Amino acid sequence: MQTVTLEQNRKMHPHKFTLWVAIGSIVMMFAGLTSAFIVKSNQASWRPVVMPKIFWVSTVVLLVSSLVIQLALRSFKQRKMQQYRLLIGMTLLLGAAFIYLQWLGFSELWAQHITLRGSGAAQFLYVIFGLHGIHVAGGVIALLVMFIKAFTGNVKQYGSTSIEVAATYWHFVDLLWIYIMVFFLVIGS
Repeated sequence: MQTVTLEQNRKMHPHKFTLWVAIGSIVMMFAGLTSAFIVKSNQASWRPVVMPKIFWVSTVVLLVSSLVIQLALRSFKQRKMQQYRLLIGMTLLLGAAFIYLQWLGFSELWAQHITLRGSGAAQFLYVIFGLHGIHVAGGVIALLVMFIKAFTGNVKQYGSTSIEVAATYWHFVDLLWIYIMVFFLVIGS
């Protein structure tokens, strides 16, 4: 019996496996987009775009949210449910703040008449940042579900897999954002 339990503990949970497959797909999509950016940037009509400074503020917000969700995971595993609820709520608010700050950044670009129809760099910026924003929005929806479940469900009887998956995904979108920012800072300028 003990051997069966050890064997089951070594297997990856199906939700975690699915997440890693999805992360691999997302990485390939963004690698393709950033590669296309590099190829297209050699065209004569290419014009670079200066990113609004508000994107740096949103970077800090996303980094803080990554720390907060890690604290939420630890609180959940320690069964400190009040602290978990507070921290998962804070992560949710920070994720929403990130999306709002992105909106402000794009509003600033629009005010400068830098649109999706503009230069090649602007087109890529909108597509890459927009796709990242969609992935963050998906994470925010998952956090909202977890937040509601933390107050309405019996959280003492379910395992930590869902919060582990959410935390892994959230750290991933954080790292992806850092990659995108460094890419546009080094290659895109």
